[in-house]
Amino acid sequence: MAGRPMPASRGKSTGAPIATDGPSAADLLENRLEQLKSLLWCCHGEGIDWSGGDGPKHLENVMWLAADMVDQAAELHQRCLSERAGQA
Repeated sequence: MAGRPMPASRGKSTGAPIATDGPSAADLLENRLEQLKSLLWCCHGEGIDWSGGDGPKHLENVMWLAADMVDQAAELHQRCLSERAGQA
């Protein structure tokens, strides 16, 4: 994987089928595995050099993972609000 790719979508999830012009499932899976590998590396790596070697790459991947999780949480929040409004 060559650096952080552009995200497929940062908007609300509609539940519609995934468009074929975006990243493939294999690409998305590879991205998520890189993020998780970096998270584990940061949590359990010994003698981590944050300014050299693999440190900056893994730190960037963990920040990317956190940003993705924030986006997903925001989408879930909007979904919760919609569901609550529908029950009222």
